[in-house]
Amino acid sequence: MSPYATGRRRVHRSGAAGAPLAVLAALVVASPAVGVPAGEARVVRTATLGDIPLGAFSNALLPGTVGDDRGVDLGGIGSDIYPAGRQGEFWTITDRGPNGQIKVDGAKRRTFPVPGFDPAIVKIRVSGDSVKVLDAIPITTTSGKPVTGLPNQEGRDEAPYSYDARTPVSSNPNGLDTEGIVRAADGSFWLADEYGPSLIHVSARGKVLTRYVPEGLNLTGTDYPVVEALPSVLLHRKINRGFEGLARLPCGDLVLAVQSPLSLPDTESGEASRTTRLLRFSPKKKAVTAEYAYRFDPVNVVDPSEDDTSELKISSVVAVGGNRLLVEERTDKAARLQLVRLDRDANILGGRWDDDTTSPSLEQLDDPAASGVPVLAKRLVVDLGTVAGVPGKIEGVARVDHDTLALINDNDFGMTDGAGAFDAQGRLVDSGVETTVTYVRLPYGI
Repeated sequence: MSPYATGRRRVHRSGAAGAPLAVLAALVVASPAVGVPAGEARVVRTATLGDIPLGAFSNALLPGTVGDDRGVDLGGIGSDIYPAGRQGEFWTITDRGPNGQIKVDGAKRRTFPVPGFDPAIVKIRVSGDSVKVLDAIPITTTSGKPVTGLPNQEGRDEAPYSYDARTPVSSNPNGLDTEGIVRAADGSFWLADEYGPSLIHVSARGKVLTRYVPEGLNLTGTDYPVVEALPSVLLHRKINRGFEGLARLPCGDLVLAVQSPLSLPDTESGEASRTTRLLRFSPKKKAVTAEYAYRFDPVNVVDPSEDDTSELKISSVVAVGGNRLLVEERTDKAARLQLVRLDRDANILGGRWDDDTTSPSLEQLDDPAASGVPVLAKRLVVDLGTVAGVPGKIEGVARVDHDTLALINDNDFGMTDGAGAFDAQGRLVDSGVETTVTYVRLPYGI
């Protein structure tokens, strides 16, 4: 690619126009925690991604895809993080791009201010207190066109609108809301998507090889192969809460986390539930081989400032050896990492809880374990909400070594919700939230 900025100047940008992406990664210093008692988790490094114009970034990958980035910088790469092999280097993944919500006539509309944005795999290096972009891979269809981040199906997904929520934007069956990433031994990537929800296999250069979706989704019109290989119960995923966490076990199997409880049998039940699901997928068999019930802690335990159960989410799962996982339970302001083991006797795949006519549903059970559901046992590893220096909205977690984790936040491309997200000229009013990679050292390791 030719990673060069455009030449326009903005007061809030810190990079000079015409400089390579690696140079544009500006530095923001954050000192390690000091005076922290022995035996407590602590931040040992914080590195920040500088301002890179989104249009320059996107057009360097796929020329002509973004005509006007409306003053938005590259962001959203904090949807997930995965070790790239060399020390300090990671693969990250953007989500669907800048988006927000604006109320029009009392109803919320989903805005896509840069509809030409194409989700990308971004390779970064943490160097001192700077995050440098080393490479970027656009996600493309079979014919090499951008998949875009636009919703897939009218009536099932939110309808997309322009930046001011006034003009409808066309949906795109190829569109992906990518949220999780792992790299396979052959150099290809597996991605988790919220729309389907779906599991996507892409080549080493980002071409979609196969998209695995729930049975009965009936997604048509795509420019890549679609296979209905996931349980149909996933059709009840909450809007914008499909797959978010993705891990690769040592055996090569993948584990997918449904971000929030399914809306089963209805939205109200899903909003009140604390039970979500993990799925195990075999790339060799091209099939789901296990499903597990995962129980959130009460929301005020995860985040003492929150009382809304629907704010609970799983945003990251990390393989830590054998069949063990770190699972991140979070709100937008706090997060806790739990250690779980995927025991064979906890598999609920194909049972009554996958039948959407079962009443009460898994999501409606006040105490699933008391009702005979083999809920995964878990052990708290670290409460990140109590660790000074950890930013909000952590969506990606990677293991650096035995006792150190790398955390990455989703800065939402500097966007906020509401009509004030853009000024009178249609330029972004930046939130000031930066993309950061934060290293946290655990006192006892994992």
